[in-house]
Amino acid sequence: MHKRAIFSVVLAIAILTLLCTTVLFRDEIYDLYGYSRAALSRYGSTGQEVKDIQYKLAIWKYYDGKIDGIYGYKTYSAVRKFQIKNGLKVDGIAGPETLAALGLPTGKAQSAAAQPTGNKDLNLLAHLVYGEARGEPYIGQVAVAAVVLNRTRDGRFPKTIAGVIYQPGAFDAVADGQINLAPDATAYKAARDALNGWDPSGGAIYYYNPQTATSKWIWSRPIIKVIGKHNFAK
Repeated sequence: MHKRAIFSVVLAIAILTLLCTTVLFRDEIYDLYGYSRAALSRYGSTGQEVKDIQYKLAIWKYYDGKIDGIYGYKTYSAVRKFQIKNGLKVDGIAGPETLAALGLPTGKAQSAAAQPTGNKDLNLLAHLVYGEARGEPYIGQVAVAAVVLNRTRDGRFPKTIAGVIYQPGAFDAVADGQINLAPDATAYKAARDALNGWDPSGGAIYYYNPQTATSKWIWSRPIIKVIGKHNFAK
């Protein structure tokens, strides 16, 4: 009996040590790849964060399953489709970057240069600029922001920045969810320059990429300027 008791204690210690080592190793792996343990959902995960992911993906037509909080194959596939569409790493894992693109808490602080401000108009405009024009020349990003502001002063459009940006069908970035991508410092700077009065668009109220535009109507608008890949028009 004595030997059996000792064996049981040793076995229990060994199992506990193995479990602790596994947890620590998992945490090191998450940290190594920049994931937040408080914000990481992947195949097999369950809980409220998974429900939030499913709900967002369902709104944008990436996901057609149940909002059940279970990260199964449908959720995994939907996350991958969303990542492809938004230029993210395609791994089917809802890490900080994917969560940010979905507009969900990431568990990680943003860089100081791209920290949201208390100015709601600036924040929203920066989101729009980043979603619509990241990769464009800086002057083109300012021009995109200026178009939004020009619309607020045109009687054919809503009078507020939020009203213009969320007007149905106005911007692809709102329709496909890219409005939720976390803006970088350049997008904030471009939005701020436009709010301060810089309008490289020349007063345009429309812009479009002629390589991807499918609307015949937009081609009828008089072009004022061409900046980067965008035509800016009246």
